Amino acid sequence: MGITKLFNNTSVYKNTAQKEYDITDEKREIYRKISHESRLSKLAAQRGLHDCIHEVNIPFFNPDLLMPKIKSNGLTALSLFSGGGGLDLGFSRAGYKHIASYELIPICKETLSSNLLCGDINCGPEEGDVTKIDWSNYQGKVDIVHGGPPCQPFSIAGAQKGIDDKRNMWGEFSRAVNIIKPNVFIAENVPGILSPKFKGFVKKYIFDQLSDYSLTTFKMHTADYGVPQIRKRVFFVGFKNKKQLNKFVPPQPTHTWNHLGQKKSFYTCSLFNEELAKTSGVRECLGLQNIGFDNLAPTIRSAFTGKRNTTSILNSAAGQKSWGDMQIWPNGVQADRNKASAFPTKNGHFRLSVQDVGLIQGFPESWVFKGAVYQILGQIGNSVSPPIAYQVAINVSNVL
Repeated sequence: MGITKLFNNTSVYKNTAQKEYDITDEKREIYRKISHESRLSKLAAQRGLHDCIHEVNIPFFNPDLLMPKIKSNGLTALSLFSGGGGLDLGFSRAGYKHIASYELIPICKETLSSNLLCGDINCGPEEGDVTKIDWSNYQGKVDIVHGGPPCQPFSIAGAQKGIDDKRNMWGEFSRAVNIIKPNVFIAENVPGILSPKFKGFVKKYIFDQLSDYSLTTFKMHTADYGVPQIRKRVFFVGFKNKKQLNKFVPPQPTHTWNHLGQKKSFYTCSLFNEELAKTSGVRECLGLQNIGFDNLAPTIRSAFTGKRNTTSILNSAAGQKSWGDMQIWPNGVQADRNKASAFPTKNGHFRLSVQDVGLIQGFPESWVFKGAVYQILGQIGNSVSPPIAYQVAINVSNVL
């Protein structure tokens, strides 16, 4: 299939980024000035020359409450494209035992090793490159294979090259499943993969290549399950036993969020006293002052994509307005809440920490990410929201 390792495409990305980032000298000077001023402000904050612009926030939101810990269900799982561990965490909370995890990005090993009980964590080009693995070692040992093959080839935010994108790893996911032969596989991706443009791809490279399995496809939105973010994802679930597929029911929403995004959208604080709980907005989740308006966060971008390493989670001009309406600054995310508090934004809006961004993605604060800020944001933005993974894991285990 001509699949090339993502980690070795640096020169391709650099050339593409250089073409996309050709700007006038005038604009370049403006950006340079903004960057210089931001750097001076950050240095002043580090030296204690700024008063704290806001108190260190105490979050109201605890994603663990969306994922009640379940005792072992006796099922084993193998994690592919593990990233920051969203699927791994969700399945672990649902009672699964992970046999091994595989991820190409090296820093993820520190994160996964710090949080998972699984001892066989393989990351980096030497250990985690799925194109090099002999999956026959796992035959008869794994009940579930789960993973999120890179979504960039299908995302509407990208070029949507599909099979022609060297980051496409669906062939490797299928190879692993067909060799290991688990009872069930779960794969996650962006909704763009279900667009008419990729109808032929889905049939040929997913359904046909995994023909030993009976498949179902469904969409999920994080806010339907209590996570304060606009994030839509597609799941492919395949059962080796067709009767089990017939018993499987995709997760149904546990929360409603139509009260958000409106003026006077005050904090709900009533998660369990209605038939369908209310998803809290970002401000309420982070424990911020009530300003009479709250909303879901725009989709968190990955800091591993784009033209350069970044400490921004902004994904569009529309996203900038949405963050602004909530009086939250999406750029210059800081390593912790104390640093964020001491680094004021020009407009006085709240500055985020990586812990806050993790919560917005559905990671509990007990899940500790490793690496520089841009690496942590990359791991968060690349991950499946853990409470979403948990819901899928529960419904699969109910069938098995």
